[in-house]
Amino acid sequence: MAGNKPQLTKDQAKAYWRATIRLTITLLVIWFAVSYGAGVLFRDILDKVSIGGAPLGFWFAQQGAIYVFLILIAYYCFAMTRLEKRFGLGE
Repeated sequence: MAGNKPQLTKDQAKAYWRATIRLTITLLVIWFAVSYGAGVLFRDILDKVSIGGAPLGFWFAQQGAIYVFLILIAYYCFAMTRLEKRFGLGE
């Protein structure tokens, strides 16, 4: 039945929320570091290396950040499923 969702205690709900926020902030920091850090801040250093003829800093700014973002989305889905199972919220 749709109405039979497990209920968390107040402490469990706080722990679940804390874990969710921690995961989200961690992934956002990684995304920021890759997209802004590698594409803008460290571009001069990274441009000394090239991938397929393009400087690495340019590559991160144009494609690398998008690939990392997609990987982070997939990891978020995996991690949230694991987190929900840990707290008894999974299907």
